[in-house]
Amino acid sequence: MNHKICPVVMLAQQLIERRSISPEDAGCQDIIAQHLNCFGFTVEPMHFGDTKNLWAWRGSGEKTLVFVAHTDVVPAGDETLWTTPPFMPSIRDGSLYGRGAADMKGSLAAMIIAAERFVEAHPNHRQKLAFIITSDEEASGVNGTSKVVQALMARNEKVDYGLVGEPSSTERIGDVIKNGRRGSLTAQLCIQGVQGHVAYPHLAQNPIHQALGALKELSMIEWDQGNAFFPPTSVQITGLKAGNGVSNLIPDQLHVQFNFRFNTESTYSMIKNQVENLLERYALDYQITWILSGEPFLTPKGELLDAVLNTVQHYCDKPPDILTTGGTSDGRFIALMGAQVVELGPINHSIHKVNESVSIADLQLLTKMYQRIMEQLLLT
Repeated sequence: MNHKICPVVMLAQQLIERRSISPEDAGCQDIIAQHLNCFGFTVEPMHFGDTKNLWAWRGSGEKTLVFVAHTDVVPAGDETLWTTPPFMPSIRDGSLYGRGAADMKGSLAAMIIAAERFVEAHPNHRQKLAFIITSDEEASGVNGTSKVVQALMARNEKVDYGLVGEPSSTERIGDVIKNGRRGSLTAQLCIQGVQGHVAYPHLAQNPIHQALGALKELSMIEWDQGNAFFPPTSVQITGLKAGNGVSNLIPDQLHVQFNFRFNTESTYSMIKNQVENLLERYALDYQITWILSGEPFLTPKGELLDAVLNTVQHYCDKPPDILTTGGTSDGRFIALMGAQVVELGPINHSIHKVNESVSIADLQLLTKMYQRIMEQLLLT
């Protein structure tokens, strides 16, 4: 087969050509909408703030399978380091190169082509096939899938299954699938002291000295022991800032940032209360702001996980590892709708790197996998 005329490659190339650095969509969703319109999908733009989102569906059955993707990409960095320009897709040695090839314009193209083939083969499918596509997954995510889900829930839209196309695979397509993710919680802490001259420390209060004991204890707490699906909850101090570079001035404030990755054994309120009790115990004068980026979620064995496992085993020699590792994904928002959520996508070795790429054979295989999953869930 001539890869240049392979439908999934052609669509992926069209998307990569668009310089859709988050939260810009740069016309990607217009391309997707044209494809979906041709196959009888109802396409509804759902834009919030600076973010373009798309909700599309076909069918009206009791069950809904939604494919979740994003058109935005991270910046390419120094473009002179790329072998070919990052927004000029190129094919070399059986792979498609360009920013977003693996994360995640390649899997988005595979989803769309799979949907077209599914509809051609089953124009009267019983259940509902849908898409949620956003242009803000790589940045703040504030106006992206989260807002779409809120809007859909407000009008009682129901989603039963969510398939996220994030690059979950490591060595071969389908060797790893994700059936959950840890939650992410960030704290912005300010410890208040009293400014003064270092020669007269009795006239000042050094917030750095005051906070050291609490921060050391914070870093050593065992929050939980994890479970069969998740590692223990962890905290990392990611930022410390105090003073203005002057060596003889005791600062009046210490700013600390730390982040939790937490599992289903802990909750936001449990962590928050334990941290604030710790700060109170050390009698610190503090202000703290909490930013909850996402709750943990887990999809146990059920129709979606069974369909994905069946599909991977159909095309591959080995069953996949079912993991919850990695950062957050938009799957956390789909889970809020009560949906089963699984992530299955390309190999992740080149994501966010110079010369990002995806194997053309992998794109073709992924398209087949997505179509088979549709067939198992939407034809019953």
